[in-house]
Amino acid sequence: MSVNPFEDPDGTYLVLVNDEGQYSLWPTFAEVPAGWTVALESTDRQSALDYVNETWTDMRPKSLIEAMGG
Repeated sequence: MSVNPFEDPDGTYLVLVNDEGQYSLWPTFAEVPAGWTVALESTDRQSALDYVNETWTDMRPKSLIEAMGG
């Protein structure tokens, strides 16, 4: 049985962020999709998850935060 590359505990990941301030773990072998930039370079899955949990503290998209007055 194969492991989903987006959930592989032994995989190597990038942490991506988009213009709305939303984060995603991305396997290093896959091309970064348009509209996303690398927020954290290649690292193990747990370090990537830790980074996202520490950094992405407001789940609302940036446009909603701005519309609500900050």
